[in-house]
Amino acid sequence: MNSEIIKKFCDLLGEERVFTGEAMSRHTTFKIGGPADYFLMPDKDTDVGRIVKICKESAIPYFILGNGSNLLVGDGGYRGAVIQIYKNMSAVTVEGTEITVQAGALLSSVAAAAKNAALTGFEFAGGIPGTMGGAVVMNAGAYGGEMKDVLESVTFLDSDLTERTLPAAELALGYRTSLFEQHPDWCVLSATVRLQPGDSAAILAEMQDYLQRRKDKQPMEWPSAGSTFKRPQGAFAGKLIEDCGLRGFTVGGAQISEKHCGFVINRGGATCADVVSLTDQVKAIVLQKTGYTLEREIRVVK
Repeated sequence: MNSEIIKKFCDLLGEERVFTGEAMSRHTTFKIGGPADYFLMPDKDTDVGRIVKICKESAIPYFILGNGSNLLVGDGGYRGAVIQIYKNMSAVTVEGTEITVQAGALLSSVAAAAKNAALTGFEFAGGIPGTMGGAVVMNAGAYGGEMKDVLESVTFLDSDLTERTLPAAELALGYRTSLFEQHPDWCVLSATVRLQPGDSAAILAEMQDYLQRRKDKQPMEWPSAGSTFKRPQGAFAGKLIEDCGLRGFTVGGAQISEKHCGFVINRGGATCADVVSLTDQVKAIVLQKTGYTLEREIRVVK
């Protein structure tokens, strides 16, 4: 770590929002990950651009972190800067049928704001444990709904650190992908969704139904990164894994959930290497036995 770089970050953000050697296991829902050289917590859009500028000028790798719900960080940590856009950048503003959301806001907070404003259409996202920024990047979805169904526009920093806004129609939103996947150095700052007038009681009932389904079917009691594999065309990853006899399959502290085979969970002390080995073996077995090729949905950063 470079003391001059640390000083630049501290001058920009203040010492209280700059950490060195921060364990990433503290910032991922998998509870896995070694130390990051620099862990930075901006609270303004302009700070994000300035941080990235410092990183680029100093040839320091960086990545943007939300609440770490779809992320697996290497056991050796990350030799660069982690820029956490989370609680410090989580404002949610309702105007008519539109909700403008900073990238660090949890989807559950957005769903609650929509319900309070009697706006329907966002119920599907209320139980997804991610931030708006991450949901836009991967076009998050559940229970038949996706971000592309409600997204109006997104404001972001492009490769030149220019702030731009694009309508959803120009973001190449598809199954667990978007234009941001093709441009990983772009950084989502905020997004606007357009919903429809509804009944608050009915909206709440639907949100509670989805939450209960999650509790009943998903291993929410264990650390995980959510659904581990993308859905292959014509099949379901969890069903394929179950049909191959891999329910409860374990490598080290990582295990295919006995409750839902689409999830890999941390049973305690799991490492990144455990998860990677397990998922690689599962992919190989499923391909051999069924002919389907599974693709990891979770992002791996080393």
